[in-house]
Amino acid sequence: MTTNREATYELLRRQGMTKVFGNPGSNELQFLKDFPEDFHYILGLHEGAVMAMADGYAQASGEIPLVSLHSAAGTGTSMGVLANTVQSKSPVVVLSGQQLRDMVGQEIMVSSTNAAQLPQPLTKFSAEPLSANDVVRTMAHAIHLAGMHPKGPAHISVPHDDWDRPVDENTQLTIGRTVQDAMSLAPAQLEELAALLDSAASPVLVLGPEVDATHANDSAVVLSEQLGAPVWIAPSPARCPFPTDHPHFAGLLPANVRDISGLLSKHDLVLVVGAPVFRYHHDKPGAYLGEGTRLIHLSQDPDELARAPFGDAYLAPVADTLSALAARVQKRTDTAVPARTIPAPRTDRPDRMHPDTVFRAIQDLGPEDLIHVVESTSTAESFWSHVKLRSQGSFYSAAAGGLGFGLPAAVGIQLAQPERRVVAEIGDGSANFGITGLWSAARHQLPVVFVIFRNETYGALVNFGRRLDTLGTPSFELPGIDFVAIAKGYGVRAESATTEAELRDALARAFSAHEPVLIEAFTYFE
Repeated sequence: MTTNREATYELLRRQGMTKVFGNPGSNELQFLKDFPEDFHYILGLHEGAVMAMADGYAQASGEIPLVSLHSAAGTGTSMGVLANTVQSKSPVVVLSGQQLRDMVGQEIMVSSTNAAQLPQPLTKFSAEPLSANDVVRTMAHAIHLAGMHPKGPAHISVPHDDWDRPVDENTQLTIGRTVQDAMSLAPAQLEELAALLDSAASPVLVLGPEVDATHANDSAVVLSEQLGAPVWIAPSPARCPFPTDHPHFAGLLPANVRDISGLLSKHDLVLVVGAPVFRYHHDKPGAYLGEGTRLIHLSQDPDELARAPFGDAYLAPVADTLSALAARVQKRTDTAVPARTIPAPRTDRPDRMHPDTVFRAIQDLGPEDLIHVVESTSTAESFWSHVKLRSQGSFYSAAAGGLGFGLPAAVGIQLAQPERRVVAEIGDGSANFGITGLWSAARHQLPVVFVIFRNETYGALVNFGRRLDTLGTPSFELPGIDFVAIAKGYGVRAESATTEAELRDALARAFSAHEPVLIEAFTYFE
């Protein structure tokens, strides 16, 4: 007799989902019983950190991890980071435990009478099987939908007494099926797009995270070189879709209407690929585009296309279309892209470094294919000015705007990319949201280098206060947090650095180590 538990593990195995990230409770023990030896369970100390580790793993590996959480309490705690998986389009499947099926309606302890509604609208799919006989099919439904473009999180709640129920003779058909995500642009549409690009006097590319997620960076480079077009990265990037030391790289678009319009209206054709149009943040109203500028939007997310307030749109796979366009457009030889202006490095203060110094040292001392996981909002300008990102999958950041992704996500990304080194550049405000990820890094001996920018304030909030002219707010200072002591308490080797010389020595030791290391870099905020 095959049980729902055994059949579900067979389904997960067939789908390559042998990584399980979890923080379990009593409702999950029946699923975890007789845990298969070929599966890998990554325990986290907090549901938010568990979700972030799975999110990072999904993005860096391209695989679908399973996240095992405890009923409404655990799933609810994870939802701050679950919001990030939506914006990053991470195909994670969340399995939350549920109480005994016949007693859920009584609202007994750790039950959830509306379990399927809890993570909505953050998930592509959320369900609780209507019977024990539908557990495996519902799980397969969640997995297939999470992995289809646009990818994203799915959720299933299973009463714990369902796991030992037997499956029927049709379950193997469910386990054995495959789902192909086939979508391509018609040849006539490709020719139409290529002709538009060829006829433009001054085309420009705006690239988003889906370019990097679909491994299309190289095709983007070829297309920009063929067109002689500058390349901007779409606002608030969660990934880096273009090499930042390429002569065609123009920089990051600002996150407001007026400034984006001013930059893009210098061109007669704007091709936006794999990004929303546009994720504004700051309020500088104006015309979306200047007169005489046309925008073409290419995405594999129909909602992203439908909600855009302007531009003509094509629903198409990013990687395939970029490659096809790069091969079809005519090579231009009479174009010159203006050189990008890099601000001069700022100076340090006694016992405090400028963030420029920290990023420059990481750039100098880290390996060529170093992966950066960044959650230090107030230091974004310094990062993009001093760090060179050349390889696909070299940059990850919070996509939804909340905190708590970066530090534990670095753990998941290092799990997914063991042949590369990961550095997590985290603000001291951000670090506290996911600090328990340090324990998981130590438990699995993952050689992440955690660099905490200790400026002792919520710098992003101070910046917004200046921009919005909001005086008289409570203090956002963060004095007295000893990250070295915290890291050591979780089993991670740690040290502080207040000068560039100390930092470089610490980084050299960290990058030569085969274990996680935390460096507390004392910086100042302007």
